[in-house]
Amino acid sequence: MAAMAKAILLALLKVLMIVIFAGWIALWILKPTTLWTRKWKGAEESARHTVFDYYGLNFIVFTFPLIALTIIGVVYLNLVTKEPPRSRPARSAPVGFSNPVVVNSFVGILSSMEILAVFLFLLFLAWTYYARISNDFKKLMPIKSLKLDLWQIKYLRVATRFGLLAEVCLALLLLPILRVLPIFQLIGIQFEASVRYHILLGTSMIFFATIHGASTLFIWGVSHHVQDEMWRWQKKGRIYLAGEIALVTGLVIWITSLPQIRRRRFEIFYYTHHLYIVFLIFFLFHAGDRHFYMVFSGVFLFGLDKLLRILQSRPKSCILSARIYLFPSKAIELTLPMDPRLKYTPTSVIYMKIPSISRFQWHPFSITSSSNSDNHTMSIVVKCNEGWTSSLYDMIQAELDSDAGYMNCIPVSIEGPYGPASLDFLRHDSLLLIAGGAGITPFLSIIKEIASLSSRRYRFATRVQLIYVVKKSQDVCLLNSVSSQLLNQSSTQFSLNLKVYVTQEEGSNATVIGLLNDFSLVRTVNFSTKCSNYAVHGLDSSLLMAAMVALSSIKFLVSLIFFNRIFVPTEMKSSASQKMVVPSENKASKEKTPSSVVDLLLLASFIIALACNTFVAIILRWKRLKKDIPAASPKQGNKAIELAGSVEASTVDEHEIHFGGRPNFQDILSKFSDETGGSDIGVLVCGPESMKESVASLCQLKSQGLNIGAKGKKPYFFFHSLNFTL
Repeated sequence: MAAMAKAILLALLKVLMIVIFAGWIALWILKPTTLWTRKWKGAEESARHTVFDYYGLNFIVFTFPLIALTIIGVVYLNLVTKEPPRSRPARSAPVGFSNPVVVNSFVGILSSMEILAVFLFLLFLAWTYYARISNDFKKLMPIKSLKLDLWQIKYLRVATRFGLLAEVCLALLLLPILRVLPIFQLIGIQFEASVRYHILLGTSMIFFATIHGASTLFIWGVSHHVQDEMWRWQKKGRIYLAGEIALVTGLVIWITSLPQIRRRRFEIFYYTHHLYIVFLIFFLFHAGDRHFYMVFSGVFLFGLDKLLRILQSRPKSCILSARIYLFPSKAIELTLPMDPRLKYTPTSVIYMKIPSISRFQWHPFSITSSSNSDNHTMSIVVKCNEGWTSSLYDMIQAELDSDAGYMNCIPVSIEGPYGPASLDFLRHDSLLLIAGGAGITPFLSIIKEIASLSSRRYRFATRVQLIYVVKKSQDVCLLNSVSSQLLNQSSTQFSLNLKVYVTQEEGSNATVIGLLNDFSLVRTVNFSTKCSNYAVHGLDSSLLMAAMVALSSIKFLVSLIFFNRIFVPTEMKSSASQKMVVPSENKASKEKTPSSVVDLLLLASFIIALACNTFVAIILRWKRLKKDIPAASPKQGNKAIELAGSVEASTVDEHEIHFGGRPNFQDILSKFSDETGGSDIGVLVCGPESMKESVASLCQLKSQGLNIGAKGKKPYFFFHSLNFTL
């Protein structure tokens, strides 16, 4: 009965979310129409006689639907069980984001749902622009302050409406990068994958905003009004100078986000990205509060998400131990204390900050451990190449080389873990894991998870093949943490086969087991924990977060009403009411443009809502930490060298190693499907984009080819793309 009630509740929540989202989309579709404009004016006039006024109505209609969707979504994800499946469902038709339809080096890997979503979004942009510009051209009015020709007036309207397209992109821009309040997880997209939608929306927004700003400046130039208009900070109306500041700030953020800068100069990208605060404030001053309510839901949720993440990283934890691989691979395995009650799914990611290296930089790392096999610690593997990771390696190496009798404590701040809501991506008859370089890290947790649960009647894949592509044979050391699963399969109830491809070394007689034995020499250091006794606690209760979002919305609305009642002049309100009854175009246009006073009140209400939420969250977290048991510290901070024991030769034939070439994925997929006897095969890929695209193309072609005209149960390759870095 309980299971049935839960299923009914989940179905009701899902229907409610669909209705709210459909209603929110309908608002955006209707907003450019003349019918909506006429009806909305009447609604605002009616709202002026209530306690909410026009600003409360705008918040409830345009902003709150997405906030309500997030609240319901968080509750829904909390109810969706994260327990591994005890039964494997029959094959369903390929849907969603797991099945590639278009694979291209320019656009990447796109599924049918993604293509449909992009098409509908572009169609909506076209509809919005057409509806707005057609209405503008029907009632062109000369601008008294600018003596413009007819073509100049038309071009100015064209430029203005490009600003609305930028506004649409801004409304969605911050939603893909929510971590604590993950809207995109409702449709099965993890944070690491949704970042690319943030990039596409940001690029589109800057493109439309640049056309909007440059075209406006062009008209001012040809009409010789650049000096008059460019530096104006109007008391009423659209503040042009604020728009120019917002555009320049947005361009700086976008330029420093380009891959050439982000990958080589991460610090520049990281720090300039915090200019989003400047961008949003000046966008508010430029567009006014009515337009800002259209995009405010994303800003509101992002502010709360950021706040909850900051609080989650307090207080600091510490590094329990580090294992440095002695061969020249510059790889470190870090062990962190974990609350025994914390459970996370495979492929989960944490964000780590080490104040002794940088007080502001956060870096994502895939968790390589399993909470089902070790409920007191979690591990991550860091490949130390350059920049921040190189500083981490040097710091730990310095501790090892020091003459001190004990190791210092290294405090760290942790966000997360963030991971998939369910283990559906493991619900296949067989799994083919393909990793390139440091892309092996998400698969380490998958292997440990399957090994720890395979003996508990959970229905995971019974056959797993791991394809590991590396440049040098020394990189095989990253498999050290799963060497027991690889080399002692008699104790597990699933078959795990490893194929290593070393691309930049010539052929040799080396074997996988020989390399694992050769590279199993590690140097371990146990650090002191005197600086922090707190373990990684993870996210707060989902229901608590949903309640905090709801309370923040109420606090904002109450503060907004309170401030407007006190600080907005009476004549301002009365003139606003007269606007609805006086048919003067001049007065109407003046009242349509908000003042910076109202914008500041909106901003102040938002800050107060966040401040109140911060106070409540700090108290709740303090009470939670008081009940927790401190993390157990190591026996003594010391140094040691570990060498894994040799492995029996009987396991040599189970694994393969190939030198001097890249893997032939077509042969690998064909052979694996023959060995597994068909059925559903999950193909998980983590590595360079070229590798993902190659495997995605083959999965698409083979699945289509095998299913056309086929009878009975035939292999189908389900493609899943994983990310180990942003």
